[in-house]
Amino acid sequence: MNDKISAKLKTLPAQPGVYFHKSASGEIIYVGKAAVLKNRVRQYFQKGRAADAKTDALVAEIDDIDWITVETELDALFLESEMIKRYKPRYNVLLRDDKSQIYIRLNMQDPYPCISFTRYPLDDGAEYFGPYHNGRAIKRALRFLRKTFPYSTHEIMPNRLCLHYHIGLCPGVEAQRITSKEYKDTLRKLVRYLTGDRVKILRELESDMKQAAKETRFEDAAKLRNRISNLKQLQNQIIFRDEEFMDLSKDQGLSGLMRLLTLPEVPKRIEGYDISHMSGTNNVASMVVATNGIAHKSEYRKFKMQLPGNNDFGHMREVMLRRFSGKHLDWPKPDLLLIDGGKGQLSAAIEALEEKGIRIPVIGLAKREEQIVIHNTRSHVTLSHEALKPWATEKNPMAEPFVTYSDDFTLVNLPHSSHIVKLLQRIRDESHRFAVSYHTVLKRQKQIKSELDEVPGIGTITRKKLINVFGSTRGVRAADREQLEATLGKAKGKMLYQWLHGGS
Repeated sequence: MNDKISAKLKTLPAQPGVYFHKSASGEIIYVGKAAVLKNRVRQYFQKGRAADAKTDALVAEIDDIDWITVETELDALFLESEMIKRYKPRYNVLLRDDKSQIYIRLNMQDPYPCISFTRYPLDDGAEYFGPYHNGRAIKRALRFLRKTFPYSTHEIMPNRLCLHYHIGLCPGVEAQRITSKEYKDTLRKLVRYLTGDRVKILRELESDMKQAAKETRFEDAAKLRNRISNLKQLQNQIIFRDEEFMDLSKDQGLSGLMRLLTLPEVPKRIEGYDISHMSGTNNVASMVVATNGIAHKSEYRKFKMQLPGNNDFGHMREVMLRRFSGKHLDWPKPDLLLIDGGKGQLSAAIEALEEKGIRIPVIGLAKREEQIVIHNTRSHVTLSHEALKPWATEKNPMAEPFVTYSDDFTLVNLPHSSHIVKLLQRIRDESHRFAVSYHTVLKRQKQIKSELDEVPGIGTITRKKLINVFGSTRGVRAADREQLEATLGKAKGKMLYQWLHGGS
């Protein structure tokens, strides 16, 4: 343990948070969460620690430590997940206890949505939160929150009230003891809590409690009082995204990006854009959002391109025109736009923004070398030479070999391990993933349509049902007559079998 680490261990706070172990090169090699940062981080360097070859290798490589404090352990759980996805630390792969990533799934389109967990999120209209690298911790957190926000876990509705209803953890959706609207209001509060709206929710509950007492609805007031008490006790529970209490100046990716581009303040909302297609078919665009550096999936949007053909520049121009058409006034204004691509894609986006009279900082990230692409006069940013100094060479401290200048563009090649590049990569990769997932859905729908759309009496709902049951069009064709009749009924099943195979 070097003197730098020894000095930092003395300043560790007794608060929940996320800590970062760094190598001598500054690379983040491990991200962890803690109920009490002071206790957890010091454990790595205690002589009496249980011997473990992998942990010993990590400790031997630690040259520096950093951390971010948050309000509760639940916040640390969400923040740890996001930072692991951003930095991809190699020791997290070696040391994490639960190797199966897990997502929370909630489909608000259902009359009585249920909370469930999955390892494979789909583009099915449901909301997904995650992934989380510690499945046990997130399930434990949801159990605590269920006392305040009772929810159903019934993917198939039972015929009678469940045990959880009788102990106050389920609102009784089986017998409609709560209306769909009231139940969804509770779920929306749960989602708001998970995404950092804790203070406002507490205030709303306190206001509702006082109003219920004023109207002599004392039973309702007591229930609200208990919910408030449960929420406040969460700070004392042993569980593990809460941007509301996070010091953004400690997010070195955000603060570094602000200094590098000379932005007036930390970019709290960054929107990332990408295009996906296959040989000019099923063209789509994605818009992903990072709020305070953390993926904000409920703000993601997707666009089915109207312009045909293989034209990335034209499609980027189209998505910018549609995003800033004036029809989406309820979407917050971004502080920075990140375009997946180089000079061509960035120029197309800038052209569309100028056509709409929009003045927002906009940059690109070119895939091959992870170059930050800046237009010298139209990106509305100013490259800071002062911010570039930490990466100057020892032989020539004034040199900037990683910056390439031309008449119109500046290309910045920061080390791939830098916090700024890691942040931009995270947003770019998420925009690419989201675009590809939507493209895949459209391609699958087209394949299904080409196989089953000509069958008389088989409409959209029936096609979906067949694909859900048999997995694919090939599975439908391979099904025997009895299976099709069991799924569709005797008459329609027989008709479909005869259509697919001929004969009687």
